[in-house]
Amino acid sequence: MDHEAADAGYPTDDSPGASFDAATAVFAQHRELLFSIAYNILGTVADTEDVLQETWLSWAAADRSTVGNVRAYLVRIAVNQAMSRLRRVQRNRETYVGPWLPEPLVTDTDAAEGALRAESVSLALMVVLETLTPLERAVFVLHEAFGYGHNEIAKILDRSPAAVRQLAHRAREHVEARRPRTAVDPEARKAVTERFIAAAAGGDLNALLDVLAPDVAMWTDAGGKTKAARQVVTGRDKVARLLTSDKIHRELEGLTVRSVLVNGEPALAMYTGDRMYAIGVVDVSDDGAHVSGIYGILNPDKLESIAESMHRRGV
Repeated sequence: MDHEAADAGYPTDDSPGASFDAATAVFAQHRELLFSIAYNILGTVADTEDVLQETWLSWAAADRSTVGNVRAYLVRIAVNQAMSRLRRVQRNRETYVGPWLPEPLVTDTDAAEGALRAESVSLALMVVLETLTPLERAVFVLHEAFGYGHNEIAKILDRSPAAVRQLAHRAREHVEARRPRTAVDPEARKAVTERFIAAAAGGDLNALLDVLAPDVAMWTDAGGKTKAARQVVTGRDKVARLLTSDKIHRELEGLTVRSVLVNGEPALAMYTGDRMYAIGVVDVSDDGAHVSGIYGILNPDKLESIAESMHRRGV
């Protein structure tokens, strides 16, 4: 798709008030796209909202009569702002206590959050994207998730098309080496997830050993603010025994579980009373029969932000 040809230029008007209103309306038309791109580059809603604010300020201050293609102009600002912010926040993530997980977009299982926002990549893939450089990540997101061509990306990033092709190749190889891209049937994914939940909730060690992949990995993001493993737990035996330990089993027994979507995929919101206890996401192996990854967000600061975001959107 030629994204540059998909948008018209900015409508002109001599009246300052009308011009500002038009600028606001045009920005609102592109906000969903800008949010989705920036979120996939950054992995957090708060940072994404900051980037959108910076993009709006740049747009509002620009000589908009000279802008030939509004979408390309706004995407270029948002992508470069997102990369700049990612470079800063990555330094903070290096000192984070325990595993750091992206902040998920949580919606109801029957809710339509917008076609563009549905392009947000899975939480498991976002974890892999954390290992890319900001430039590689921007190229991967634009090309793989949003279908931008190498020539279009070159203009956005002010790089040569040859350099962008090299970045895209390197990023794709890096991602595929860590996460082969095999589509799993949604019904198979649902069945595996339900088996895992039943086994974990029941403290059934044998059932867990049966549903977990041999190389399963469990990430628990608590930020040092609540008790959780401070390293990624890997291996079927270790994960199963941790989940069936007395402490974990007691905590799981007292939780209310609600099915939600996280970045468009089935997930669980867990509550103790009215307070959100965790967001849990299960990744399914390529054979569609085993759990290959478990991602738990327990950091109360992140959960508060997620709960507020869900409340604002009526989830």
